[in-house]
Amino acid sequence: MHTLIPALSAARVIPVVRTTRTDLAARAVAWLREAGMTVFEITLTVPDATALIRELAAEPGLLVGAGTVPDRAAAEACLAAGARFLVAPWVDADVAAAARAAGACSMLGAMTPGEVRAARAAGADVVKIFPAASAGGPAHVKALRAVFPDTVFCPTGGVDARNAPDYIAAGAAFVGIGGRLVDEGLLARGEREAVQAAARDALGIRQA
Repeated sequence: MHTLIPALSAARVIPVVRTTRTDLAARAVAWLREAGMTVFEITLTVPDATALIRELAAEPGLLVGAGTVPDRAAAEACLAAGARFLVAPWVDADVAAAARAAGACSMLGAMTPGEVRAARAAGADVVKIFPAASAGGPAHVKALRAVFPDTVFCPTGGVDARNAPDYIAAGAAFVGIGGRLVDEGLLARGEREAVQAAARDALGIRQA
């Protein structure tokens, strides 16, 4: 088991920061951090994501990773910027290898048993079940967990504070929450309290 997994499991929630503007991504992290969150996945679909990762990785107390990592070159750029974990929504052995070489944690995406097996064979430390909701939700995670009892699962896609406890109960070690937590409209309108209320709801699953 990778050494970061206990910290990720303790956090229970990884906010998936995916915005069309860099300033909104930075705002999301700042507001969610004020609400008590310390683990963040910055997707490479955010403009200048690598620069933002570098800035955040230098902050004490934050655990920052990169999401939607497309290939090894991007993986190595993120790792050089200070990313501690790499996430891809598909199976990519090169991304896992880059993470392993740097001592970082890799999360590769899968939906079917065959894909879970391929992700593990590719070296994934964590298997990201994506898209979780359309794949069958907590029942799908529970079925996969029965077949792969030693696999660390992180469902993402359609996960929110309301259903996250069901995913944890089904066998997920932790969950990724994107649009239900990092709402670009709320961020753009400056609705800090609404964003932080969603964060507090999500943090509440730690008690689940």
